Amino acid sequence: MSGHTNAVIPMWRDYDLSGLAGDAKVIAFDLDNTLARSKKPMHEDMAVRFSKLSSLIDVAVITGGRFELAKSQVLDVLTADARRANIHVMPTSGTRYYRWRDGQWQCVYSNDLDMAYRKSAIASIERHAREQGIWLEHTWGSRIEDRGSQITFSALGQQAPVDAKERWDPTNEKKNRLAEAVSADLPDLVVRSGGSTSIDISARGVDKAYAVRRLCDILHCRVDQVVFVGDRMDPDGNDYPAATAGTKPIRVAGPHDTLQVCDRLIAALS
Repeated sequence: MSGHTNAVIPMWRDYDLSGLAGDAKVIAFDLDNTLARSKKPMHEDMAVRFSKLSSLIDVAVITGGRFELAKSQVLDVLTADARRANIHVMPTSGTRYYRWRDGQWQCVYSNDLDMAYRKSAIASIERHAREQGIWLEHTWGSRIEDRGSQITFSALGQQAPVDAKERWDPTNEKKNRLAEAVSADLPDLVVRSGGSTSIDISARGVDKAYAVRRLCDILHCRVDQVVFVGDRMDPDGNDYPAATAGTKPIRVAGPHDTLQVCDRLIAALS
């Protein structure tokens, strides 16, 4: 799918998952609304499947979020089946990379943004959010998070309830309008729509396609040997770059779909 403009990514039911699994070297997952609901740990059923998959093949978590979230949502709920040496964690869209070494999760590399860029991004977000009437007086936790390699704005706050997040901007209009305004201020950076209430700002060329390519370098495999599972595969979504980078993309509507995808992949790999 590499190079396709506004390609339509099919839903998981439209694939021969057994055939995909046979060619795969790694199964990569988005996190929020793919493996788990926003900021929540994986459900026990998912933890069982994810752990089992890691005993059969390399698996990766590629998320726009911080490592601490990947840890609480995925790594802390792994079962005894999990083979941690086969798990690759790529938070903040692959600008950081963690592996299990010497009995703990260790950061292998980290590419942080220059402090001047981070300050400019934070100032631009606040100014435009206020102008557009989406700088809310009361939020659940912090609105703007400096993740080092990425600045993230969460309109309702980092800890907002999932239901409130899903209701806030169902058409993505508010997020896209804010992203467009902020982008005009920051020509050297990329501003993109993130989760249901967030926009992410990072270095140009850094997105989930970048993460996939870094992962392939590490694993000495081709991009078309990566199966990528995610929910935001529309052209505005943060999974779209990975889906169109040449991976085998599998689109899901939520963790309920991902469970079924995992069951089929496990059956094929076993």
